[in-house]
Amino acid sequence: MNPVLPALTKARYIARLPWLLIIGIVFGVLGFMFSPWFYLGTGIAAALLVWQIWLIPQQVKRLGWLETEDELLITKGKIWHSFTVVPYGRIQFVDVTAGPIERAFGMKTLNLHTASATSDSTIQGLPAEVANQLRERLADKARERMSGL
Repeated sequence: MNPVLPALTKARYIARLPWLLIIGIVFGVLGFMFSPWFYLGTGIAAALLVWQIWLIPQQVKRLGWLETEDELLITKGKIWHSFTVVPYGRIQFVDVTAGPIERAFGMKTLNLHTASATSDSTIQGLPAEVANQLRERLADKARERMSGL
């Protein structure tokens, strides 16, 4: 399997951890000003923060993708592992997106849209150039396979 960029860990930290810090600080201030019961919220936010600090690198290590002759394979997940097989003939269109944090780290997200509404066909943390090239290859392979249907 081809791994994603390790910088995805930093990008996820930047996107997720500040919210938990803000929630913890708010509950801490409320606990100081009004009632010690609010410190329970601070403790929960701190526990979630520690959980995310451990979980995010584990998830990123397990993200991967592989092109085969007939399909694209995508694997992800530490606790709830998923292995997705997307036949090229089922691909309807391919999107490549990048938010501000992803652009800062030089990566993009590839989204595959298939005939199935429930398919989870997203690859996050691809280097920008690899994502663009993969989009072109997948679109070409999808066009070839769809013409035979």
